Amino acid sequence: ANWPWLNSDTIVLCDCVSVALGQNGWSATYSTQSICTLKGSTVELSCSYTYPSGTVTSTFWFTKNDAAGKVSLSDDPDYKGRVTYRKDKENGHTLSITDLRESDSATYKFRFTDKTGKWRYTGKPGVTLSVTDLQVKVTGGHQDKTLTCSTTCTLTDNPTYIWYKNGHKVKEDTSSLYSDSFSDADSYSCAVKGHEDLRTPAVCKNCWSVTYTHQSICALKGSTVDISCTYTYPSYHEIKQAFWFTKWSGKDAEDLNSLPGYEGHIEYLGDKKSDCTLRITDLRLSDSAGYRFRFITSGEKFAGSTFSLTVTDLQVKITTSMFSRWVTLNCGTCTLTDNPTYIWYKNGHKVKEDPSSLYSDYISDADSYSCAVKGHENLHSPAVCVRGHNCWSVTYPHHGVCALKGSSVDISSTYDSGDATITSVLWFSPKRSASWKDELIPEDLNTDPGYAGRVEYAGEKERGRSTLRITDLREEDSAEYKFIFNTETSGWGYSFPGTTLTVTGLQVRIKDPTNIIEGKCLCLFCESICFLQDNVSYIWYKNRQRLIGHETKYLYLKLVSSEDTGRYSCAVENH
Repeated sequence: ANWPWLNSDTIVLCDCVSVALGQNGWSATYSTQSICTLKGSTVELSCSYTYPSGTVTSTFWFTKNDAAGKVSLSDDPDYKGRVTYRKDKENGHTLSITDLRESDSATYKFRFTDKTGKWRYTGKPGVTLSVTDLQVKVTGGHQDKTLTCSTTCTLTDNPTYIWYKNGHKVKEDTSSLYSDSFSDADSYSCAVKGHEDLRTPAVCKNCWSVTYTHQSICALKGSTVDISCTYTYPSYHEIKQAFWFTKWSGKDAEDLNSLPGYEGHIEYLGDKKSDCTLRITDLRLSDSAGYRFRFITSGEKFAGSTFSLTVTDLQVKITTSMFSRWVTLNCGTCTLTDNPTYIWYKNGHKVKEDPSSLYSDYISDADSYSCAVKGHENLHSPAVCVRGHNCWSVTYPHHGVCALKGSSVDISSTYDSGDATITSVLWFSPKRSASWKDELIPEDLNTDPGYAGRVEYAGEKERGRSTLRITDLREEDSAEYKFIFNTETSGWGYSFPGTTLTVTGLQVRIKDPTNIIEGKCLCLFCESICFLQDNVSYIWYKNRQRLIGHETKYLYLKLVSSEDTGRYSCAVENH
């Protein structure tokens, strides 16, 4: 073939082990030929490539073909949301696959093409990836047994194995074997160091165990998380009590349901058989803790190991160059579970959706950026200015607020107009757009008849902060509220997510209305449709007479009798 634009100049970037050399200077070099790794983990496959002078315009990894040719993994539905490409350096390329599945076991090859599309090159033989799960296999006699932390392939990088007995770590070793003297009640599981959250299910004959689907989760502030969990116990025992806790009081664990701050915030989804799943709603940063499940039977008590929950809010982190207008942004968090898709906003407008938390762009001094996670667009990060503090932005300290019907609420925002002079500010609700003269031009709540005499603004004298106060709240006030400022040239803030207000009443519910039995305990709770914050105190009434000493969301009637018959109601202190 006669390729006039090719010459003998090549770039070799690293000394690697798997090389595919093509004609006339085309080559691909893989960092390894085979990898064995764990199901549920993340793997990176690296390659460097060389080519004669010219321009490479297309680079991708693939495992299979379709009628049109090679299928890039980023377009393969089997890998949706789990694949990231990264150009590490000139002519260096890395493939990252998260949440690995056994079906991902395949040979991965790198392919690149020149700018004309005529010349294409595939690096061979590629990298063979084997994905395995962990299993505990038991061999030996009745009591003296040998356990093997078994895999279907030999894990790469000489891993260290961790063994757990009855939920507690007992050994770390480079050997996958573990010997012990067993009783029928002992349970065993194993994990690989660095992947402790991918622990095997507990193996036992007649044992006590608590197994979490994950050992740790990172979740967004304001979102909801389910901590999935199962438990086992000898069949001749009966479950008397099951609950979650984070700390001990003396010798007893404290049920989260009985602690201030968790009322209406957690829900036990489990049962008294095998499921012990816990749901936590409207997550707060203070919910970051180690959680444990505990159950009490007719003869014993047992608690699982610690499950780690980390709650994070989104923050944009910036990397800039003094000599370039190119900026790299990172939607910084702990590693969120479930391989999220990140959404990027530039000056309030959506510009990108990507499984990577990184975003790069050319910027001007006035540009502001923020990010969110798909499915949680209401949990927007604060907007940040790329260079200094002279860019325009509107941010809200709370994405959502819950308030009582008839009460008052303050909704705040902070803003920055850079060097521009602000001519006016206003608050509005998109819910009211049907009543505006022009549905694209927001109208001030102060002029809305539905809020007449109930709206006031505070903080106008303090540059950069405004507070909307709504009094005598009504259920129809439940809506999203936004702040905008206007300058001589334009307005700002319309496109940013605001604060969503939920207005709720109170209603008394019986926790289990089908199980009201004289002589048994009965629980009443003061229900609202959203979570009331600020550690409110409750007031309980029986036949309109206040019950002294009952200040939580729950009212427990112990040993129910005919004397407890009456009409019960609840309220919140100072409301």
